[in-house]
Amino acid sequence: MSEKKSSGKPSKDARERYNEKRRQERAEQKQVECDQNGDDDDEVFTDRKPKKVWKHEKTKSRAWAFIAYPESVPKNWLDILQQTGLEFAISPLHNSDKDPTEEDKKPHWHVVIVWRSGTTTGSSARRVSKSVNAVLPIPLNQVRGYYRYLTHKDNPEKYQYDECDIKLLNGFNIANYNELSSSEVELILDGLQKLIREQGIVEYSDLMELLEDSNMLTEMRIARKHTIFFSGYLRSRRHKFEIMGVDPRTGEVRQ
Repeated sequence: MSEKKSSGKPSKDARERYNEKRRQERAEQKQVECDQNGDDDDEVFTDRKPKKVWKHEKTKSRAWAFIAYPESVPKNWLDILQQTGLEFAISPLHNSDKDPTEEDKKPHWHVVIVWRSGTTTGSSARRVSKSVNAVLPIPLNQVRGYYRYLTHKDNPEKYQYDECDIKLLNGFNIANYNELSSSEVELILDGLQKLIREQGIVEYSDLMELLEDSNMLTEMRIARKHTIFFSGYLRSRRHKFEIMGVDPRTGEVRQ
């Protein structure tokens, strides 16, 4: 009896073993690529499960905030933050906060971090928070508002912490982030117009010098941002007094 010749095709079991091996190799390669790219989410990535992206990964902001817990941060966590060279404001330890059911919240710190040179992405901010085992950061639209939250200053229903216990690192100064609301800006503009009329000012340079000499720094900053408005307003006043033949400073008719 002659021996049956092989067809040369791999058996079904062999094909399945080969396909399973290829699937494992692809999964291992994908994990290596994730490691090389610095992905640090506590998830297992395979060829069947797409990578989950943090929503603020590519968000850009100049200021970020995160929460840190005493039991998680390293002992030298303040030194670690200071060595970044970035500006930080760290709240007093919030150890008297309550949740909506009046249960005690875990003690924690609120941390503000600022890139003075410009905006940065969420991935950069996350590297800083991760360096001290803190939670994911959030972008801030206004530094001033969150800074006030460090002590619950605008939340009288919450425990009030002492502003003197705020820690500032690397030259953080809240005066540098004194953002004003639109209504506050409008009030300042109204006040500057009144000042111009009371002082008989008709030159933009006189207005700016008066504000500087009077140490009205916030008003001076607003006037700088509204140069076109004030230049036009002062030019109109000057023209009106010229037509009337009136001295704008004294209100007297010129001879």
